[in-house]
Amino acid sequence: MNRNLATIVVLFRRELVRFFRQRSRVLGALAQPIIFWVIIGGGLDRSFLVPGAEGLGYREYFFPGVLMMVVLFTSIFSTMSIIEDRHAGFLQAVLVAPSSRSALVLGKALGGVSIALLQALLLLLAAPVAGFSLGQINLPHVLLVLVSSSLALTALGFAIAWWLDSVQGFHAIMSVLLIPAWILSGAMFPVEKTSKWMGALMHVNPITYGVEGLRRALYGGVLPPGVGVSGSSMLLELGVVAGFAVSTLALAAWTCKRQA
Repeated sequence: MNRNLATIVVLFRRELVRFFRQRSRVLGALAQPIIFWVIIGGGLDRSFLVPGAEGLGYREYFFPGVLMMVVLFTSIFSTMSIIEDRHAGFLQAVLVAPSSRSALVLGKALGGVSIALLQALLLLLAAPVAGFSLGQINLPHVLLVLVSSSLALTALGFAIAWWLDSVQGFHAIMSVLLIPAWILSGAMFPVEKTSKWMGALMHVNPITYGVEGLRRALYGGVLPPGVGVSGSSMLLELGVVAGFAVSTLALAAWTCKRQA
């Protein structure tokens, strides 16, 4: 087997084994978004109103954002292990192996993507509770957005974790960087109903197009009036998310080589 491919497979399998052995990660990455959805969605369901989209409750609107939150939390938990591996000496052993640094990045990233996809699909089973019909969901579209988004966020987490020696510092940076990015993605409130400066930030936020893509896929391709990004389309959303993934993978690979 090619050395790079062997490295990718070993790291990929290691991420899956580690995840299923640490049950707290399963609960942390999946339970917290569900709690957010139940509490926030239930609290705002009766007061949420989008002109032109009568009958759209907040639990339904919030659901695509919760799917993206699962992906985001999984990326944080999976890439945090880079710091732990460095302290345990495992990372040093991988770095001296005769394989490329890109294989290291890809192996870790694919492990994180698989875990995120598994958890997001489990949550997707609750879509009928939110008000979506399983029959109208465009599953291939959902999978494309989930895989691209999780790949992008895992690679971004890898690049940040590579520079840090403290798990606490990693949590702080990710909380300051990714949680606000998720909030400013249309996950909690419509992009077009905000102030101009906030709307501008949301339009340039790549996670916005991930949430938008998930929402479009859940509705089978046609969004309710007033909830989408003006001028957006399925191709634009997939293009932005795919470009985000390619950019963060390149950043992670460059960081890995730079700091090796």
